[in-house]
Amino acid sequence: MRRIPWSVCAGVCLAAAAAFLSGPTTLRAQRQQIVWSDQEKPILEQIRKLRSLPDDERARVTKRLALQIRQLPAGSHKEGLANSLANLVTEGDPGAETLQEVATTLAEALREQPAAAGKDKSTMSYATLAQLVRYEHVQVSVDDPRFAAAMAKLEDDDRSRQSVNFTLADLAGKSWTLRDLRGSVVLVNFWATWCPPCRKEMPDLEALYQRFGPKGLVILAISDEEIGKIQPFIAEHRFNYPILLDPGRKVNELFRVEGIPKSFVYDREGKLAAQAIDMRTQRQFLEMLAHAGLE
Repeated sequence: MRRIPWSVCAGVCLAAAAAFLSGPTTLRAQRQQIVWSDQEKPILEQIRKLRSLPDDERARVTKRLALQIRQLPAGSHKEGLANSLANLVTEGDPGAETLQEVATTLAEALREQPAAAGKDKSTMSYATLAQLVRYEHVQVSVDDPRFAAAMAKLEDDDRSRQSVNFTLADLAGKSWTLRDLRGSVVLVNFWATWCPPCRKEMPDLEALYQRFGPKGLVILAISDEEIGKIQPFIAEHRFNYPILLDPGRKVNELFRVEGIPKSFVYDREGKLAAQAIDMRTQRQFLEMLAHAGLE
């Protein structure tokens, strides 16, 4: 996403939840605005700690939190907590059941107390839910024009990404043009050094590059940071796939990237074959590459 924390936030309630995730200074400011109930406080604290948990435990805790949020009374901070959890559940591979429980919780919260009228049609909670439906294949029932608008926006984004092209230089000054790579499977990844989920998936990207590079896989990892921040990080971790520089964010905007990490896989004919809205595990990346005919 923009140069803000990678979880997309909506509303005052979620802003406070995001503050738990982003730092104590913001948190102190938000605490002056939000009064959390005794039921909500332990849920919020567990959401804050999710990223520190091992992956298997994190999935179990996420599912349990979804059920606990669902039991909160209407009119509480239910929608904000559900949206915060939904933004975290897509980091990695929690399993279909956990994804469904989180989506069901957010949908229920929106039905009980729809996001405030007068906001943009793509109010972030509806946008979050739409992404889960379109890209994580969950099933929900939400009869709200803002949800329909969010789904329509995602469809439009995907149509735009299908025909996108760009030319960027890598750390060594070599230029890469997407359309010139027809005949290869291309994985375009948006990332930044400050983004923990981005850093977490990079060793898996390197492993895939080493395994499938000889078979025609090209990985183009795009960052909008300054080269002075990127070069030491790449040298320290010894990643070998191309790192492209997008200092003006023109390619980020071309792909309509509002959150990172994000990945897009194009097959050998240049068709958008798969995409990920968040961090992926190696298993999930392999599944994406299989959609492009690379196994």
